[in-house]
Amino acid sequence: MSGFKKAIVVANGTPQLGQAVQAIIEHATDALVICADGGADVALKMGLYPHIVVGDMDSVSLDTLNTLEAAGAELFRFPPDKDETDLELALLEAAERGASTIFILAAMGARIDHTLSNLYLLTLPALQNRKVRLVDNNQSVWIAQPGTHPLSGAIGDTVSLIPFQGDAQGITTYGLQYPLSNETLYLGPARGVSNVIISPKARVTFKSGTLLIIHTIGHA
Repeated sequence: MSGFKKAIVVANGTPQLGQAVQAIIEHATDALVICADGGADVALKMGLYPHIVVGDMDSVSLDTLNTLEAAGAELFRFPPDKDETDLELALLEAAERGASTIFILAAMGARIDHTLSNLYLLTLPALQNRKVRLVDNNQSVWIAQPGTHPLSGAIGDTVSLIPFQGDAQGITTYGLQYPLSNETLYLGPARGVSNVIISPKARVTFKSGTLLIIHTIGHA
């Protein structure tokens, strides 16, 4: 199954069906839906039909597996003892299928280790040069490399800029309430958290490092 430009990857976390998530679900008809193991159960509850399920199949229900297999979904089983998480395998599958835009749903949850590792999956080499967004509740999260990046959203939305793999340098923002002008955000301090969009043309540009950008609809 190929030819899809957009993929929705569903993890086995706790979905928060806020406005940002609902927007992804409402425009899912042209997307390849890839589920990480128990994410298949999550996808069905969200009204998404899984095309592909990958993982060791230790958390997806047997009824869901049987139903999807009978309907022609592709199932890729992996041994429990493996180096990759099920979500990592699902993301690699999305990249292999040629998706240039990937939305990740239900990747947040009660386990901090899973949440952190899922955020770091955004840096996978296979996902470079693709639009990849982790979407949860009213928030969208993505990784930005040096360059100029639009901060699309409504006036009053919240934007956080967090250095992710060391200091991020040469940062200049436009259209944000608390501006930065060729400045550094250092790894550790929380200076870049909870800025506010004040212009429909808000953007950030920076020269080195990596930024984790978190856009929240409305006041966070």
